[in-house]
Amino acid sequence: MATPVNARCVFLGAPGAGKGTQAKRVAANGGLAHISTGDMLRQEVAAGSELGRKAKGFMDTGALVPDDLIIDMVKVRIAQPDAKLAWILDGFPRTLPQAMALDSALPKATAVSHVIYFAVPEQILVGRLTGRRTCSKCGAIWHVETKPTKVADTCDLCGGRTTQRSDDHPEKIAVRMQEYRQLTTPLLAYYKGRQVLREIDANRSPEVVFQELLKLMQ
Repeated sequence: MATPVNARCVFLGAPGAGKGTQAKRVAANGGLAHISTGDMLRQEVAAGSELGRKAKGFMDTGALVPDDLIIDMVKVRIAQPDAKLAWILDGFPRTLPQAMALDSALPKATAVSHVIYFAVPEQILVGRLTGRRTCSKCGAIWHVETKPTKVADTCDLCGGRTTQRSDDHPEKIAVRMQEYRQLTTPLLAYYKGRQVLREIDANRSPEVVFQELLKLMQ
């Protein structure tokens, strides 16, 4: 079963809910552009760009990057050829103003068609985040308990070094979760009012979640 090629999707969920993993797989399955604001920001930081320097101060403390920086970046990305007809936004919007700005920036013919909310209990999320390790070379995600590498701190796929992201430390996770709770309620209400919101139980195996996502995005 293939994802509709004209789907314009937003994946919502707390940090660690599995949005990024599923977005990559669904995008590859249906030929959609996977647009991860988190990955884009980290690339800007690594490149030392003006946007990266501005964003780094917020990311290092676990705080959200201001709306105007994210919105400008997303507008440029959606305008690129591979995202002309279909895309998945992963990590954006995170606030009601961002959602409204996104709607204002998109023509009616290319408006958001699907919003999928990944529901996972918070105690499960904390365990996922603290054990998560990311390859510094290829970006593959591992977990010290549920998906360990064969050799400690070394990616099985490319041999790159795996590290814990700075915002996956317990004290920063607490900040991220508090902000997430405050911002998510009005965002979900907004998309529910637009009749594009769907919820998925993401506290299940990745394969089960993937198959249900394909059905929800029809």
